Amino acid sequence: MEWGEQVKQAAGIIADSEALLIAAGAGMGVDSGLPDFRGDEGFWNAYPPYRQLGLDFYSLANPEWFIADPALAWGFYGHRLGLYRRTAPHRGYALLRSWAGAKPGGHFVFTSNVDGQFQKAGFAEERVHECHGSIHHLQCAHGCPAAPWPAEALEVAVDEATMRAAPPLPDCPFCGRLARPNVLMFGDWGWRPQRSQAQALRLRDWLEGIAGRRLAVVECGAGTTVPSVRRMSERLLARPRTRLLRINAREPEAPEGQVGIGSGAQAALEAIAALIPAR
Repeated sequence: MEWGEQVKQAAGIIADSEALLIAAGAGMGVDSGLPDFRGDEGFWNAYPPYRQLGLDFYSLANPEWFIADPALAWGFYGHRLGLYRRTAPHRGYALLRSWAGAKPGGHFVFTSNVDGQFQKAGFAEERVHECHGSIHHLQCAHGCPAAPWPAEALEVAVDEATMRAAPPLPDCPFCGRLARPNVLMFGDWGWRPQRSQAQALRLRDWLEGIAGRRLAVVECGAGTTVPSVRRMSERLLARPRTRLLRINAREPEAPEGQVGIGSGAQAALEAIAALIPAR
């Protein structure tokens, strides 16, 4: 194993820590079978109809579609909602949860993913900060001041040949106009951030409460294209007694003195887990 020494160091960091922050980007879900949207080809392989339309991920993840073409917008997000509901989290999530549950200082999750996989894997809602929102919650697409609401009862029928949603499309229960996911999109000035802001305050309070304790930051699948998670991980290194473990198949480079493993999340976490019981 070419990263054997890094795995040993990682096991030491996790075993010796008193608190655990799990930081996760889009690469975390790949081992669960979720599509890799990196690059146009990866996205179009997952969604061939968009190749014919010449639309890439960044073009579609734009709130303007909910005004210009609601059926196209909900085809994209409705299909993803169904996919995330059907997907079972890979074993790496359970390993992280077992380590987190053993820490006297507790744990927290910081993720740019909107898929809800950490909650599905058993992490408590109050221990997760979704910095880009959640596809499992909705908001009004027309600026209604209503707070986001759960999407549990929502079912969106999508024609997979055209990737367009069939009516009726989701509506806002407060004003009756079109609803959209409570997700931060590109160029999105209409996102309602209340849920994420409340999560951020809980994370801040937790970090203040573990001041002086040894903190391990385990970052999985967070790249530089959308750097929200990597920036958060590296900011925490200014905190005393904090170590960073970065797991990334393509961009594993870590700051000096920290540990980087060039691997997918599940394989690296399983390799680390094999060493932790012996410590």
